[in-house]
Amino acid sequence: MELSQLTMFKVVAEQGSIIRASELLHCVPSNITNRIKTLEKELGVSLFIRSGRGLIISPSGELFLSYTHKILSLCQEARRAIDPGAAPSGTLKIGAIESSATGRLPTLLSKYHQRYPSVQMQLSTGTWTQLSNDVRSHKLDGAVIAIKNEHPDIECVEIYKEELVIIASPAMKHIKTPQDLSGKNIFMWPEGCPYRKALENWLDKHRISTTITSIASYGTILGCISAEAGVSLVPKGIFDKFKLIGNINGYTFTDLTPIQNYFIWSKHTGTHRAKDTFAEMLKDEFENI
Repeated sequence: MELSQLTMFKVVAEQGSIIRASELLHCVPSNITNRIKTLEKELGVSLFIRSGRGLIISPSGELFLSYTHKILSLCQEARRAIDPGAAPSGTLKIGAIESSATGRLPTLLSKYHQRYPSVQMQLSTGTWTQLSNDVRSHKLDGAVIAIKNEHPDIECVEIYKEELVIIASPAMKHIKTPQDLSGKNIFMWPEGCPYRKALENWLDKHRISTTITSIASYGTILGCISAEAGVSLVPKGIFDKFKLIGNINGYTFTDLTPIQNYFIWSKHTGTHRAKDTFAEMLKDEFENI
């Protein structure tokens, strides 16, 4: 079993095609086919189910893929460990919930790129559950989420508390009390969003009954607010980013508890200088929030 075989297997599993894998790995398809067949013979199982011209990973392949991620990750860690004094380099795959990616991270990403130009940053957004799963499966090196993940394979550190702001169009009557939201349309991210849950708990506390429309886009939510279609609750980072555009008023309430945001990574990653320096910059950037 060779590392090159494991890399080929991983890429084919991700792409579902030997042709696409060969393009990414810059080698001929027959080479990949032969190397995977040799690997299957050595393991004594079929790693893929052949379906026409495509490949579907088998149950045994799924299990072996999880170990392949760990093996390749350990090999990368070993290479990094040889030169611990080297400046961060290589690819850094970071995920973030939409509010953090839009409202908090842009300035930090710019600073990081200027400080560590040899690091190729890849940023993706998703729900906190998706991001946590991607960190555990090593598809991401780290992620910013707004719920503390208690999974035994996950490490996390607090980075900032996000204050919550009720937003509405200036044309709408000022919101002075929770009761002013009664009967109004409320636009929020779908269920599972911690900010939506905070709003629902707050409305329940004040016995306010109203309709919540699910919209998985802050841009669309802000457009609805500007069009006087209703109100929303957003993280302060989002409000600060868009309030300068105009046509949005913000209202804060002392009993709307700020939401803690975290940076998470896999316990099995080991030393990863690009990720470690990013985590350090996160804490420094937001220490006063």
